[in-house]
Amino acid sequence: MFALLPPATRALIAANFIVFALQWLTHDAFSGLFALQPLGPDFHIWQVVTYAFLHDRTFLPHILLNMFAVFMFGPPLERFFGSGRFLALYFASVLAAAGAQLATTQLSGADESTIGASGAVFGLLFAFAFYFPRQRLMLLFPPIPMPAWLFVTLYGLLELTLGVTGKEASVAHFAHLGGMAGAALVILYWRAHDHSPRW
Repeated sequence: MFALLPPATRALIAANFIVFALQWLTHDAFSGLFALQPLGPDFHIWQVVTYAFLHDRTFLPHILLNMFAVFMFGPPLERFFGSGRFLALYFASVLAAAGAQLATTQLSGADESTIGASGAVFGLLFAFAFYFPRQRLMLLFPPIPMPAWLFVTLYGLLELTLGVTGKEASVAHFAHLGGMAGAALVILYWRAHDHSPRW
């Protein structure tokens, strides 16, 4: 099944699991250097990309849920856009999520580092809902089917509420919203400059 995935989706999932294995083998020896650190002496520019390939090695669902989302939403989007634009969308979401998280930590004075592909995943969710709004998605808890546009709208509102209220402080809610915003900006740019979703 993995071999049947489009090439960019397959490469992203493989890269994330390879990095996760390296985290295990090295006991997170390099994670501090590549996680997204707040602006300051520990921040390096490459972290705005590399953080998205790191996951919490003590909490397996972190990587499994993120990669399951890439597995589910990556293939239809990559087949629709083509691999080049799919990767552009993915990494625009990564960068926008990083920018949102850096702004959040700067304004709040927090000093926690950030890891995970969730910002990119939220960008994929937004793009999927935009291009396939009537595709029905099934919630896990509770198992309620709903159209993609409604699912993503509710999810975005939930993230905004949790971010503003400060609940689940260990989750980067504004980074998730930043990922959605990054995807939205890329899609708006494409729609303004051409009429084809492909390169």
